[in-house]
Amino acid sequence: MEEYLVPTQFGEDSFVEKKSRFIGRVWPVDTEQQALERIGQMRQQHYDATHNVWAYIIKDGPVRFSDDGEPGGTAGMPTLQVLQREELYNVVCVVTRYFGGILLGAGGLVRAYTRGAKIAVDAAGKSMKRVWSVLYVPCPYSLYERVKLETGTFGGIIRDTQFGAEVELEILVAQAQAKPFLDRLTDLSAGTLEGMEVGQEYRAFPWKQP
Repeated sequence: MEEYLVPTQFGEDSFVEKKSRFIGRVWPVDTEQQALERIGQMRQQHYDATHNVWAYIIKDGPVRFSDDGEPGGTAGMPTLQVLQREELYNVVCVVTRYFGGILLGAGGLVRAYTRGAKIAVDAAGKSMKRVWSVLYVPCPYSLYERVKLETGTFGGIIRDTQFGAEVELEILVAQAQAKPFLDRLTDLSAGTLEGMEVGQEYRAFPWKQP
């Protein structure tokens, strides 16, 4: 199964540039129809805006954008390029502009729409959709911080932590990293720390690149 990044949730942020207000929004979507519905909602909600610029990328589907009346190449493409640089799929972004009376010029528009898309992506967060191995790792308190550090090094996620006689962790790592990660825990603990794989899940979890 493929692995790819998607928005974690809806994200929104805004800023003012030379009296023009820019509102960036990002949504996770599964289909082009859902993307078009979000765009339509923003057009209705911000019917009085000067521009509602948009872009979307559907995994194994269409990639489209619109300048919505801004000069060609200054709005929709920069918005799309942010999504591409962030390596996001199944995502739609709308950047709404309320014109403040001062022209920004082509370069200013590119920077503004790039910023509008980027702050929206940052607000939404990113999740990795992949096959995750679910690991159960009991460890002594003396090794707890080290295990957390190794989890981050392997790009893993600690989903649950229980504190009792020892610390019991539920850790998610990429399927291919499960054995190397468990072997690493065994090595760093001189064989005293033994985790085990208890399942697999194909889904998206909030993720930061190690």
